[in-house]
Amino acid sequence: MMTIQKLDKQRGEEVRQYHQTLTKPQGSLGRLEELAVQLAEITGQVFPAVTPPGVIVFAADHGCTSEGVSAYPKEVTAQMVTNFLSGGAAINVLSRSIGAALKIVDIGVAADIDGIELSTRKIKRGTNNFCVEDAMTREEAIEALNIGREETEMMIRHDAIKCLITGEMGIGNTTSSSAIMAVLSGKPIETITGPGTGIDTEKIKHKQQVIKKAIRLRSPDPDDPIDVLAKIGGLEIGGMAGAMLAAAAHRIPILVDGFISTVAATLAERISPGAADYMIIGHLSTEPGHDLVIQMLGKMPLLDLGMRLGEGSGAALAFPLLEAATNILSGMATFDSAGVTNKE
Repeated sequence: MMTIQKLDKQRGEEVRQYHQTLTKPQGSLGRLEELAVQLAEITGQVFPAVTPPGVIVFAADHGCTSEGVSAYPKEVTAQMVTNFLSGGAAINVLSRSIGAALKIVDIGVAADIDGIELSTRKIKRGTNNFCVEDAMTREEAIEALNIGREETEMMIRHDAIKCLITGEMGIGNTTSSSAIMAVLSGKPIETITGPGTGIDTEKIKHKQQVIKKAIRLRSPDPDDPIDVLAKIGGLEIGGMAGAMLAAAAHRIPILVDGFISTVAATLAERISPGAADYMIIGHLSTEPGHDLVIQMLGKMPLLDLGMRLGEGSGAALAFPLLEAATNILSGMATFDSAGVTNKE
């Protein structure tokens, strides 16, 4: 889909060596040092920049909500988009706190929403119920990926972002995400599917049965990520995957949020191998499938705060760690410049 360059290992090694000259015991800043190396490899810069960050929240509805898989009705998707536009959601607060540009994209909400700040890119009014038919056509899945790419490239041009955070809003999207991961991982549904917005144990069992039925009827090809996205995925999941591919192609670090965002990240990596090299996992969600997805990407989360909100909230909370890693590189004295004796 997009050309993704290999990491700049030379720049990473230069940063690793430079860290040894800073006024601290070698390795004493732990993962912050590794984070600085990773950011150097991603950006190709010895002193990488991650500010300003950009947050893109993709919103879409899911036909599977008619199967009773969520604690909330699908109308909440549109209502929450309105809340985003008025500045009242968690991601609004957190975006302001880190100085992030924030964009809300309607890629498939079932209702019409007015708002000057809203990017309306509606492909359709939510996905189809994947227990009855494919969630979307292959062409619609590709369109979702392309919209994600286009929206990210606009943000890169207009807001000059140096780090991408993707978020989502879509009642029913943990069901689609769990279905995708069951297919891509080959793991039992029971080990992946969780409470989502807060359903009880009996509803979780029902949700698992719905996912099993959808996978059986749709038969998505695990070796074809776009087929998986089209048959059992979500429009906002496709949008996030496309956004991540665009950021990776532009050598911009991707700070990945929770379960749904990480599922999108996995699709992006399957579509363009090497995309995951540009990703950093912001936090570990309490959704049971999240740890599995993180392991599949070969990553470690930065935070574990017991969160499962989505919207990009956990990634936004983790962003100051990236900022700290870069600020230490650019602002800390070396042993020579400070006149401090280094170890023998």
